[in-house]
Amino acid sequence: MTKTSLQKLLFAIMLVMLLALAACGGDDNESGDTDSDNDSTTEESEANEDGLFSIDDFSNIKSNEGEAIEGGSFTYGLVSDTAFEGTLNWNFYSGNPDAEVITWFDEALLTWDENYVYTNDGAATYEADGNTFTFTIRDNVNWHDGEPVTAEDWLFAHEVIGHPDYDGPRYGTDFTNIEGMEEYHAGEADTISGIEVVDEKTLKITYKEVTPSLVTGSIWTYPLAKHIFEDIPVADMSSSDAVRKNPIGFGPFKVETIVPGESVTYTKNEDYWRGEPKLDSVTLKVINPTVVVNELETGGVDTVSSFPVDQYPDNSDLSNVEFLGNVDRAFTYMGFKLGKWDGDAGKVVPDPNAKMANKNLRQAMWHAVDNSAVADNFYHGLRWNATTLIPPSHPEFHDESNPGREYDVDKANELLDEAGYVDTNDDGFREDPDGEELVINFASMSGGDTAEPIAQYYIQSWENVGLKVELVDGRLMEFNTFYDRVEADDPEIDIYQGAWGVGIDIDPRGLWGETAAYNYTRWTSEENESLLADGVSEEAFEVEYRQEVYKEWQELMVEEVPAFPTLYRSVVVPVNNRVHNYAIGDGTGIYLHELAVTQEEPIVAE
Repeated sequence: MTKTSLQKLLFAIMLVMLLALAACGGDDNESGDTDSDNDSTTEESEANEDGLFSIDDFSNIKSNEGEAIEGGSFTYGLVSDTAFEGTLNWNFYSGNPDAEVITWFDEALLTWDENYVYTNDGAATYEADGNTFTFTIRDNVNWHDGEPVTAEDWLFAHEVIGHPDYDGPRYGTDFTNIEGMEEYHAGEADTISGIEVVDEKTLKITYKEVTPSLVTGSIWTYPLAKHIFEDIPVADMSSSDAVRKNPIGFGPFKVETIVPGESVTYTKNEDYWRGEPKLDSVTLKVINPTVVVNELETGGVDTVSSFPVDQYPDNSDLSNVEFLGNVDRAFTYMGFKLGKWDGDAGKVVPDPNAKMANKNLRQAMWHAVDNSAVADNFYHGLRWNATTLIPPSHPEFHDESNPGREYDVDKANELLDEAGYVDTNDDGFREDPDGEELVINFASMSGGDTAEPIAQYYIQSWENVGLKVELVDGRLMEFNTFYDRVEADDPEIDIYQGAWGVGIDIDPRGLWGETAAYNYTRWTSEENESLLADGVSEEAFEVEYRQEVYKEWQELMVEEVPAFPTLYRSVVVPVNNRVHNYAIGDGTGIYLHELAVTQEEPIVAE
């Protein structure tokens, strides 16, 4: 590990030196085809002559070796350099670490296929009649305490999220599209007129507009146990014991114990609606990115939430695991702080006087960085240069022909000169157009070996075009602190490096729309809102029309640059050879209750 860390740091220094000596554009790194091969294989993925790997060479389904035993336990490593926050309910959580914890004990009522379209194979089924959808929960779907999951629970989740005292991030266009929701949210109605409980297991929802997004992610499919939460004030729910200490679900495993932020033990839910799980228990524990390999080698974990892809080349031949791989529904990006969030109005308010409001400045900062070099040298082809804010995990809508803003130091300098950012005092850094000192405050998260050198590389890249960029507080931030400050629109932050996992629905409104709390840039425009609306219009049922709309939207975001993507990502996950029935990605038809092992203890590396 010491040798690897040193190599990464030396490479970061080398990149900085190269950029200081030359201002030439780098070649675009070719991304892998997003159509992954689902056929199981145990063959080791090999690098090409340039030392780069391709995600196309991985399977996303584990091969089954040997015979599974009855029962047994399984250990899951949640890779993080910080504790999970502990908001353990789908209706309230905001961070991915919490989602990893919830996945083992709770699930959506609807499932989706490999094309991200809802199916009728889940805990509930649906049928549409015009603007009204009828949902039927299966009779054998019960909460872990034995109470049935009901239509009232599903309605209750909508009532809580739509309540003015709700403090979570879910309320947005998916909810305001329901008849009567906005009146309920405003306190003008006591009920949501568009939702009807037909009977214990049947719910009807009438939507204002039927959009293509409804069947690809815009239906809220997570009920809330009314018999547990109904006596808790909505403002207190997210911090209640029912969320933090004694979470409940209807998934394949039940929470037995929680060590806050560190670990969770689960026991099997014998009453699980798909059938009794094969395993007796599961343990989830947080492990630092720096010890992932050791935990895998020694059998400390059976698999992990994510494997640092920068460590894959040195560990691809681990004898006791099989590596799975898939294109991730995620990307890394740089976001510019361009306004504030108005909580009362529930929308972003752009600030035309924000430090980063000048479009030329934002465009220049994108041109100044060579993301292909970062991808190849830190991630060995398992991450690649990103070009637009719709990732290749959604190949129907990702505009492969859009190059984004290519690495071009000359262009960056030209844009800054045109906008009046010039060095007036010969200190090597540009002042702003008013002649005032310009210091750009950059927030970035801590993590594995690559977090610090990559952040420093970006800072040096911007310095090479005369921009003075400094880390907020002079250091990287841990995950929870980072997002707390970004969400709060901390005035000390001008630009931040984040990552988004995108939903199964391609609709970008949840991240970039005017009413999206997750729109951390706090930017929007009339054209942005118009295109986002067109993307979920009746005309958008024609795939070609929707593709054209999102092509225009991607072009708009490349032009306006409220944020720019840096790297598209792959997921590489090692799984112990004793494990059966494990898969990553969407639409595999393999579920957690089928997970099994061939022996009591994990296999240790030779």
